[in-house]
Amino acid sequence: MQRRGHTLRLTAVSALVVLALTGFSTGRHGHGHSHSGGGGGCSSSSQDHDSSSSVGKTGSGHYHDYDDDYYGDDTGGSTSGSGGGTYDTPTPTPSLKAAKAKLVSCATEKAQYATIEVTNPNAVEGDFTVRVEFDDKQGTAVADNTTTVTVPADGTARAEVKLVDSYGHPDDGLIFEVHHCKANPVAEPAG
Repeated sequence: MQRRGHTLRLTAVSALVVLALTGFSTGRHGHGHSHSGGGGGCSSSSQDHDSSSSVGKTGSGHYHDYDDDYYGDDTGGSTSGSGGGTYDTPTPTPSLKAAKAKLVSCATEKAQYATIEVTNPNAVEGDFTVRVEFDDKQGTAVADNTTTVTVPADGTARAEVKLVDSYGHPDDGLIFEVHHCKANPVAEPAG
């Protein structure tokens, strides 16, 4: 009796194993069939997966290489952009040296301004402020005024400094008091 029960249990276990194997095999075969359409599809399907996986890796590798190349180009662009950034950042302009100024002519009744010639010692164009003092016979300042002149690199330019009162207004009476003019020999860079 005990032996017979043991046999029944073995039969039941065997049946379950067969069913399990059959179900598994059918699932695998169905899976294989959908890929390869034939028997032994499991093995073939597995190879397809490996091959597909391999192709996928290769494809991925190529894509990655392309991506790297693209990224490399982008990096190059970025470097170029960085170069552009360096280009956009202005190089500090060296400070300008003061220019030399000399009186060409003093104010007259017909031309109520002094003419000054400014010499720029710099290798770049610059703006310079010139100053003129208008004096009477005793050398006392009747008026003084300034103006700004742009002088080319290593060049000269002339500026007209108007005879005006302390408020910056022309005054026809001042010219009769002016005996001579004094130009400041140093024209400082403007600004």
